[in-house]
Amino acid sequence: MSRQIKLIWDFRGEAAAKTAEHHEIHLKEYIAMEKLPISITGFEVKNELHAIAYMVVTDEYMIQVRDVLKPHRGELYP
Repeated sequence: MSRQIKLIWDFRGEAAAKTAEHHEIHLKEYIAMEKLPISITGFEVKNELHAIAYMVVTDEYMIQVRDVLKPHRGELYP
């Protein structure tokens, strides 16, 4: 079974939560446009000045998505 990797985009500042929420929309648009078999996306508010948007990909799609969308970081997804 392939590993699942959570690609993460960090947003900071007073508008971080809204920006992360909006960024998730673009992640979903990219998935639909490229017809990728990816179903896990989301955003989380870490505190009032930090939020993230994320997409969970398998090893097979990680390099393609990383090179095009340039996430800030990644971690293994449980």
